Amino acid sequence: MTNAAPALAMARHIVRRDGEANFAVPAEFAGHSTGFRRWTVVGEGGPAVHTGFGICALDAGGSEATHVHSFEESFHVLEGEACLQTSVGTFALRPGDYGFVPVGVPHAWRAPAITGARWADMLAPQPRARHGFDTSVVDGAEAGPMVGVDVRDPRIRSFGHIEPSNMDVSRQTQEQLAVSASMRTALLVYSGITVKMMVDRDLGAELSTMFMVQYQPEGKAGAHDHPFEETYLILEGEVDATFDGQLYRMTAGDIGFAAVGCVHSFTNPAATPVRWLETQAPQPPARHSYRFARDWDYLQSRIAEKRS
Repeated sequence: MTNAAPALAMARHIVRRDGEANFAVPAEFAGHSTGFRRWTVVGEGGPAVHTGFGICALDAGGSEATHVHSFEESFHVLEGEACLQTSVGTFALRPGDYGFVPVGVPHAWRAPAITGARWADMLAPQPRARHGFDTSVVDGAEAGPMVGVDVRDPRIRSFGHIEPSNMDVSRQTQEQLAVSASMRTALLVYSGITVKMMVDRDLGAELSTMFMVQYQPEGKAGAHDHPFEETYLILEGEVDATFDGQLYRMTAGDIGFAAVGCVHSFTNPAATPVRWLETQAPQPPARHSYRFARDWDYLQSRIAEKRS
């Protein structure tokens, strides 16, 4: 009796190019929105089980009906202007603004009559088609006066703002640090890599994180994997990304995803920095959030030396 051939393993990563963008009205907003479309990149159709990630587009004068989700929604505005109405207030958003909408909080998006907007959104846990994408339209409250995001106002705990200059190690003044109500605004710097937290537990998120990453020329992260899922939206520059041994040259507008156990690494091959938006779901554990292949390869070599 012979053993059956093993089934082919499902890919544990996704790479989508900017030119592949396919915007459509989400089923849950059909009949409940005007001029709203979304490019769903990470969802139920792939290896992700915790992550919903996409790019949203709202035409000038467009809007969504007030609604609630049974998941967390984090966002980062990429271009244009939009208005987000929540139970906290009505906020005018511009490129670089980001924020967080907790589970069950009524909210609605709309765009000014003269301009539309695009933003990246991170939804965790992943919306489920069999449950109406975990979205319910509810009665909307009267909109209050619209205000901009004031990152120094301690009453505005769920919003922030970030610019490329906030990733510059040489410009980390108190002014540059004041980009969020979160205390975790200082840069993490290592191996030509800088990281700045955006949405995290300090802003109220429990199920996911969102942050900005920048690699200097020749910056590199060695092969590793995680006990959580990651998504990457390239904003500027280019990066050589390897997912489970497959190499991709990713440029601005491209999106990558690594599932739990997907071994991945990044190298900046250019003479200028590369910068991307990154998300994680679930949130990383307190310990053992990185498993570097080099460390375990080293252990195997030590074991082999002792046995030889």
